[in-house]
Formats: sequence, C-alpha cells, structure tokens
Amino acid sequence: MQKAVFLDRDGVINDNKDPVNKPEDLKLYPWTAQAIRLLNEAGFHVFVVTNQGGIEMGYFTHEDLQSIHHQMLTELSKHEVRIHGVEYCPHFKTRCKCRKPKPGMILKIAKEHQIDLGSSYMVGDREMDIDAGRKAGCSTVKIGAPYKNADFRVDNLLEAAHLILSQAKAK
Repeated sequence: MQKAVFLDRDGVINDNKDPVNKPEDLKLYPWTAQAIRLLNEAGFHVFVVTNQGGIEMGYFTHEDLQSIHHQMLTELSKHEVRIHGVEYCPHFKTRCKCRKPKPGMILKIAKEHQIDLGSSYMVGDREMDIDAGRKAGCSTVKIGAPYKNADFRVDNLLEAAHLILSQAKAK
C-alpha cells in the first residue's frame, strides 16, 4: 500500500485572492514546488482534490478547468515535481459524493492507486477539506486559521510538508 498526501488546490497550491477561471489566473505560491518535491522525495504520492463548483454555476467549463490543471502541472514539472493525479468535483448545488466535505474524491483515488489512508494526509485551507480528510481516515493539516477538527495547523504548504515528514519519521 502506498502513502499519499492529498492537497486542496486554491489557497494551498496557488493564491486564491482572485478567482481562478482560466490558466493565466493560476498563481502558484513560491514554496509550492519545493514542498511537493520534499513529499515526492520522501515517497509520498501527491494528489490534488479540489471542489470546482464554478463549473455547475457556469463560471467556467470542464475544458477550462482542464487547461488550468494542465498549466499547473506544466509549471510544477519545470521543477521536477510530480502530481500523481487530480480529481475535482464540478458540483455546487447537485447532491453528490465527491464535493468536500464528503470524502468521495479521496476514496476514489485511494481505491484506484492502492493508497493506505491511515498513513496519508489531507492538507487544506478550509474546514471542508479537513472534514473530508478525516472522513476518509487521513491525518489532517489545516493551513491558516485553526480548526478544532484538524490534527495539525500550519501557515503554508512548505510548513505542512516539513510537518508531514517529521510525523512520518516518528512513526
């Protein structure tokens, strides 16, 4: 079984002060590539799990989102960083099993990639990210304001990567 780190996108990998509706809107944080590289080097598979209700709301299309994710993966690959997969939920009002705080995206990836959820982490900047990770059986790392249900709290993804590596060594 493989260990993994599940990352929310907006607010974790990239700045989300402004909506990300097209590739040129995507602004990776300066520490993102370094953080993911550390996780890759430690043997973690890294996946992005992101709510993208803007599709159902009509702000952008599935094709637009594919272009945004292609841009993200292209930028990260320049730093020899690997994202093992990207899952997104296009729903906003529709009842589904994939929109966080439900764990559907994480569970789907875990099944497809033989992920050991008990040795894995969910990193997010919103309470719904943490709740999805907990429901899936992952340890959780909250970026930003504290949340009582999170296992850990840090300021950014690079701090999260260091924390995850220190926790993995302790196990």
